[in-house]
Amino acid sequence: MTRNKILGSLGGLVVLAVLAIVVFFAFIRSDAPEEFELRSADDIAEADAAASGDEAEADTPTEEAEEASDEVADEAAGVEGTWTAGPESAAGYRVVEDFASGLKDFEAVGRTNTIDGFLTIDGTTVTDATFEVDIATITSDSGTRDNQFSGPIMNAEEFPTAKFVLTSPIELDVIPGEATPVSTTATGDLTLRGVTQSVEVAIDAQVVGGEIEVVGSIDVLFSDFEIDNPSNPAVSVRDEGKVEFQLIFVR
Repeated sequence: MTRNKILGSLGGLVVLAVLAIVVFFAFIRSDAPEEFELRSADDIAEADAAASGDEAEADTPTEEAEEASDEVADEAAGVEGTWTAGPESAAGYRVVEDFASGLKDFEAVGRTNTIDGFLTIDGTTVTDATFEVDIATITSDSGTRDNQFSGPIMNAEEFPTAKFVLTSPIELDVIPGEATPVSTTATGDLTLRGVTQSVEVAIDAQVVGGEIEVVGSIDVLFSDFEIDNPSNPAVSVRDEGKVEFQLIFVR
C-alpha cells in the first residue's frame, strides 16, 4: 500500500470517528433537564398524589388540595417568620460542552436535593436567606463527569459545600397571593470552591400550597472562583456556566 493510500485510509478513519462522536451525542445522549420554573398548583397536586401512591388522583387536583389552596390564599399575608428548605428543593449546575471542535454542543446538567437553607420574612421584607449545597451529591447523566466534578474540578473533599447568603434585604411591596408569581433581584455572596464573590440574581417566587417556592440561576465565570476549565481533548467546556436552584421552603 502506498504512502498516499495509507494517509487516505487514516484520514477516513478520523472522519468516521468524528462522525460517530457527533451521531452519539446528537441521537443517543439524553436531553438535558429543562431550567427550573415555578410550579403550578396542578403540578404540586400531581406530585403530592404521586408521592402518596394514588395514581387515580395524580391527573387533577383533589378537592382537599383545592380547599387547602383556598386556605393558603386567605392566609398569604401571614407568611412572616422563618421557613426551611424542604426535601423537594433542588440545585446544581448547567454548562455547555462542545464536541468534535464545536460540531455538536450539549448542555450538561448536574443536580442534587441535598440542600440546607432557610428564609426569614418580616412584614413584606425578606430579611435573611441562605442555602447550602452538598457538592459530592450532585449528579448528572455521566458518572465520569460526576467524578471529575466532585474531584479535580470542585474538590469536594476540601470544599464540601457551595453556599449563597443574602447580603441585602429584599423589599416586597406586598406578599403575593396564592400562586401569584413575583419577580425580584437578590444580592448576596456566592461561595464556590472556597472563593466568595458578590452576585446579583434574578429570582421568581410564589406562595403556593402552603409553601414558598423560589427559582433562579446565577451566571458564573469559572475564573472568578478560581475553578480550572474542565476541558479535555475530547470535550471542550465553555468558560462560564450557571448555578441553578429551585428552593421549596416549608414551615
